[in-house]
Amino acid sequence: MSAMAFDIEPATAELLLNDFLGLETPEGFRAELVEGKIVVSPAPDGDHEDYISTILEQVFRDSRVRMSCSGNKGLQMSSAVVEPKNHVLPDITIAPRELRLFRGAPSWMPSKGVAMVVEVTSTRPTDDRIVKRHSYARAWIPLYLVVDREEERVILYSQPDKDDYSVGESIPFGDPVLLPEPFGFSLDTSDFL
Repeated sequence: MSAMAFDIEPATAELLLNDFLGLETPEGFRAELVEGKIVVSPAPDGDHEDYISTILEQVFRDSRVRMSCSGNKGLQMSSAVVEPKNHVLPDITIAPRELRLFRGAPSWMPSKGVAMVVEVTSTRPTDDRIVKRHSYARAWIPLYLVVDREEERVILYSQPDKDDYSVGESIPFGDPVLLPEPFGFSLDTSDFL
């Protein structure tokens, strides 16, 4: 089953947000509110999870700064439309451990202090490549890493500037991806092949 996007009408901010927050998704599914649309996605496949595991192993082992990671942390960020705010669940949310961002945080927390978010493309790759990229840039998240399974590339976006990132480096699977500080290591993507 692929992800579905629903346009809610009337699309007033309060109604849309209440519909989203009250949504009961089937077991294994997750819901996000992205640019005024409720998006419900099925559980990821095994390859998706293998990419995430490979990244997390290296982040924990090789980062110069000790990191905390979450695969289920909801981020609340501004959207291109005035209201409601985006409510996004990145595949991985990473922050320096010393900040303890996840401890005591509500289900949907602000993105302040997040060092990097990671998305592995699946049922809606355009959302990961474009829509979420703009959302994360507007939230001033310093780094956005996209593992694009269709294109067999990793794209590292950096230097958020208003509605987008100033820098986007596309690297083919198999080549290393230099993650700048606070990570300070090259992500090995050879296991992605």
